[in-house]
Amino acid sequence: MQPIKIDLLINSRWIIPVVPENRVFENCALAIDQQKIVGIYPQAEAQTKFDALSVVDLADHILMPGLVNAHGHAAMSLLRGYADDLPLQPWLEEHIWPVEARVLSAEFVADGTNLAMAEMIKTGTTCFADMYFFADTVAEQVQRSGMRSQIGFTVFDFPTAGGKDPDDYIHKGLQLRDTYKGDGLIKIACAPHAPYTVGNETMRRVATYANELDMAVHIHCHETAQEVADSLKLYGCRPLQRLDDLGVLLPQTQLVHMTQIDDEDIRLIQDNNCHVVHCPESNLKLASGFCPVAKLISTGINVAIGTDGAASNNDLDLFGELKTAALLAKAVAEDAAVLDAHAALRMATINGAKALGWDDQIGSLETGKSADMIAVEISSLSQKPLYNPASQLVYSNAGSQVTHSWVAGKALLRERSLVTLDEENLIRRADAWRNQISPL
Repeated sequence: MQPIKIDLLINSRWIIPVVPENRVFENCALAIDQQKIVGIYPQAEAQTKFDALSVVDLADHILMPGLVNAHGHAAMSLLRGYADDLPLQPWLEEHIWPVEARVLSAEFVADGTNLAMAEMIKTGTTCFADMYFFADTVAEQVQRSGMRSQIGFTVFDFPTAGGKDPDDYIHKGLQLRDTYKGDGLIKIACAPHAPYTVGNETMRRVATYANELDMAVHIHCHETAQEVADSLKLYGCRPLQRLDDLGVLLPQTQLVHMTQIDDEDIRLIQDNNCHVVHCPESNLKLASGFCPVAKLISTGINVAIGTDGAASNNDLDLFGELKTAALLAKAVAEDAAVLDAHAALRMATINGAKALGWDDQIGSLETGKSADMIAVEISSLSQKPLYNPASQLVYSNAGSQVTHSWVAGKALLRERSLVTLDEENLIRRADAWRNQISPL
């Protein structure tokens, strides 16, 4: 029998497909053709079965699905470290919003988004959800980079650099959705900033468009105790109940942070089949509270993971984030067995894909899915010895060991070098913005 011609064959010491759960394949190969996964085979079988245009040998690596960063503000990478060690409201109102009002532009967003994407690619993220201004500029940069992204057009009830009023934000956002409707790597979502910055009338409009267009809703929610207290005072109900009354809680709604929730909130999330996006490091840094991840997962709620922006993290290494998530879940639940290594990896892969409505295409190394995957080298001092590949990915410094990255079969990172982005230029641009924003 003639070997089957394919585009790419990757031989790897270990492969963690994520689906099926809790599986690790050893000395196997992943076959890829026309941007899709053909299957996983023992290396000896793959060598006779396929005639690959390109072969990559990864002798000391773990091959796995690319990570999905389910919440962030990519362009805010240019504000990394600008206003540290402050609670959320003073951080936003006295520092972040004023500097954004001063420097925000399409050029700022382009440079900041590219800086963020470079960092994410080099630490294993292949898909990210963004929520920021100048969403059209973000989309242009994402398309050039080859990454996969859900790009949220932010909506406020007041003017910002991104729009004059709710009509302006929504009009621009729907135009952007039409522009990228057929793009395989970009989805456009509606991103009302938060319950405390968007009024009832605007929220109802968001719900209408989300329903009519089957468009995702991406929103900060229950981020701080103050947010909940203010909602009770102003509206007579908790923020989640208000969103439910306004029709915003939908199966495609992504609730970001959710650090202040009770049993009734959990019931609302369950009843509406919403997704929760956990951002542990940002929540810890801003002292916003703790999301009860283990409890949410035990009730069947899909929980994904995000870094938030680099201004409140201060990095976009999702491997570091999932380690923090695993450790924090154990502490909050007072149970060392909850959120084990495989469960943590699912949060950063298939759960994120499900939250973004992409789980039919990415999040696991299954036959027929898009070839979005990464390779992590396990040969450094800090990775030795190795007993459990999944635990090594979660609890050691895996983000710094990513060597290869592919999206839809296209290489974005090869032998630790960026393929589609110019790292040296990005560093120069970042330093130039630092000098403009706050000279040393």
